[in-house]
Amino acid sequence: MYCPFCNHEETKVNDSRLAGEGRQIRRRRQCLDCKERFTTFESAELVMPRLIKTDNSRQPFDELKLRNSMVRALEKRPVSADDFEQSIGRLIHKLRTMGEREVPSRLIGEMVMEELRELDDISYVRFASVYRSFQDVTEFQDEIRRLQETSDASAAREQMSLLPELFGKKK
Repeated sequence: MYCPFCNHEETKVNDSRLAGEGRQIRRRRQCLDCKERFTTFESAELVMPRLIKTDNSRQPFDELKLRNSMVRALEKRPVSADDFEQSIGRLIHKLRTMGEREVPSRLIGEMVMEELRELDDISYVRFASVYRSFQDVTEFQDEIRRLQETSDASAAREQMSLLPELFGKKK
């Protein structure tokens, strides 16, 4: 590793420890020439799949584009930065673990909508309106109706799951 101060090519590692929730190694280094100290971070380089756009062109995955699209949908909404970062982390993890070299961009759009639905309903509808190119108010209404139906169905499932527990206690 070259020294960032004097550009000398030899440095020594004084200390190493885990960082970034165990996904990185933080190394404290010292230049053997100028004796300056500096920190480096080492992480695994995992290849993200290429995106197949709707016109069949291919382009590399761009995490910044993903972030910006979600930030725009979440603008002025009560979603914490931690929840947002966890959501981005889940999306990237899903993409990496798919094991595919190429994925349709449409699939990523659907995955983003899934994450936004979990984070905030309004943000989900905002993203869906742009992503699905809503043309009029009725398309907004239809999407909101679908969102309400899935929310009602999941609430009913959660309530039903309590019933076996209640009956089990009485026996």
